[in-house]
Amino acid sequence: MTGRLPPLIALRAFDAVGRCGSVRAAAEELSVSHTVISRHIRNLEARLGRALFVAKGRGLALTEDGARYHAQIRQAFDQIARATAELGRSQRRVLEIWCTPGLATLRLMPNLPDLEAVLPDREIVLQPTISRPQLTRGEADVEIVYLDNPPTSDAVLAEMLAAPRVFPVASPALLARRPIGDDVAALLNLPLVHEESTVQWRDWLRRAGLRHVPELHGPHLWHAHLTIEAARLGQGVAIANEVLVADDLASGRLIEVGKTDIELGAYYFVAPRARWDDPDIAKLRGWVHGLMAQAPALVHRRHRLGAK
Repeated sequence: MTGRLPPLIALRAFDAVGRCGSVRAAAEELSVSHTVISRHIRNLEARLGRALFVAKGRGLALTEDGARYHAQIRQAFDQIARATAELGRSQRRVLEIWCTPGLATLRLMPNLPDLEAVLPDREIVLQPTISRPQLTRGEADVEIVYLDNPPTSDAVLAEMLAAPRVFPVASPALLARRPIGDDVAALLNLPLVHEESTVQWRDWLRRAGLRHVPELHGPHLWHAHLTIEAARLGQGVAIANEVLVADDLASGRLIEVGKTDIELGAYYFVAPRARWDDPDIAKLRGWVHGLMAQAPALVHRRHRLGAK
């Protein structure tokens, strides 16, 4: 190996996979295909003469060598990002928001004109993504994320926006074609649609009282707004929360299946600690709180388990 630096684009791919633990998530973050990311990783490993990742479940984990290398590469990128952010902060009129795709698509995007009215001097950049930004690097100004637990970091502050109920939803047409019994297990007689994996459905079924959850099948659509759209089209039953499907429930496009009171996580507003009280970030935080409170989620049409 020569003393020349590896290609910067390969190092960016390596850093993204190291942080995300997944080639697909890294590819989404960098807006390239997963085959491009895989090629960069292979080329970097060949150049360095050692393995940087090992397979772990559905993703990748850093090897011991990879972890040491990643820690140093990440520090270098952090330093570049800080220098860039400091140089442009005084003139920057962009407010960049990274947001979970379902919330971005179904709640924030339809209301962007209202946000632009609240922040007329800012150019709003909304990035729907499952990747987590490095806020201290200046990758984003704000993150709106759905998590099992609040983020813990001395460098950021987080405020809960909502801890919505999570429940199955289906189209009236599907429920008319496929009537079900009077217990949670009857849901297994209906086609299920999943996000990235079957984990969310498995967790919900256990929390709903099903002792033995069998192997689950059905399409994997990666994002909540896609599973909700599949449910609207009558293709199956999706797991959703009341923030995302409030309008569909109110209009009758979807029906809540059963009557349960289960929470699997919460939405959080996350921003750098040093910028938490910036006027624009404070205005955005207040606007998002108001938007979440508008969801007409308290009165829903429900399809009781056992209804024919």
